[in-house]
Amino acid sequence: MHEYTSTARVWGLTCPGFPEEVSRARRWTRDILRGSPLADDAELIVSELSANAILHTASGAASGSFHLALAVSPQVVALSVTDAGGTGISPKVEHQDQDAEHGRGLGMVTALAHRVVVHNSQAGHTITAELFAEARQGGGA
Repeated sequence: MHEYTSTARVWGLTCPGFPEEVSRARRWTRDILRGSPLADDAELIVSELSANAILHTASGAASGSFHLALAVSPQVVALSVTDAGGTGISPKVEHQDQDAEHGRGLGMVTALAHRVVVHNSQAGHTITAELFAEARQGGGA
């Protein structure tokens, strides 16, 4: 293979910060990953991260938006959601009681993904979840 050729494909989508855009993000992910055994988990992760961007950051403001990136290779599916920040609070995994109504979403993402990385900046947060085609020896996030 030529050193500048990659088998990875990358897609991007920017959505306005409206609640109905979460279903658009899910559909977009499902369409790209059609036939992949990772499609269901990826769709659920994108749904949760998109909803969090709208509910908990400036992405959900009147002129807000969030951006999705989806990279697919034979080894990994990497999903990133970038929000508009503006809350002064960084996303973090919280371990809630089973009856809690809030604060469990990022924990669910961490349970589904093989690795989750949170990048914080003054412009916002990017959460990337990676799903490996084959679980690595020793697995885990």
